[in-house]
Amino acid sequence: MEVLGRPWTGLIVAVLADGPLRFSEIGERIGSIGDRMLSERLQELEALGVVVRHVLDSRPVGVRYELTEAGQSFREVSAAMSRWGEKLLAAQPSSAAGRPRKRARSGRP
Repeated sequence: MEVLGRPWTGLIVAVLADGPLRFSEIGERIGSIGDRMLSERLQELEALGVVVRHVLDSRPVGVRYELTEAGQSFREVSAAMSRWGEKLLAAQPSSAAGRPRKRARSGRP
């Protein structure tokens, strides 16, 4: 949970579950992550053995990221989390599902 609990980490791993991608492709699929944050998270995942970085022999030189076998096992975790979320939503009373959450009162009139 410490690894997946960090901002963007779970989403990066989920995006890479579909196959190897270049840095820019990962950023495009996620959308709102900055390059610096993406780079930091990929370095962390590489250090943990979840992601492997391949330097491509091309002009210009490219880099591709891919999940390792350990990273691929995230699919099982992701599927379990999805099932849990679906059960949680199904257990909610139908009237609460569409109701907006109450805002905290600021104490102002």
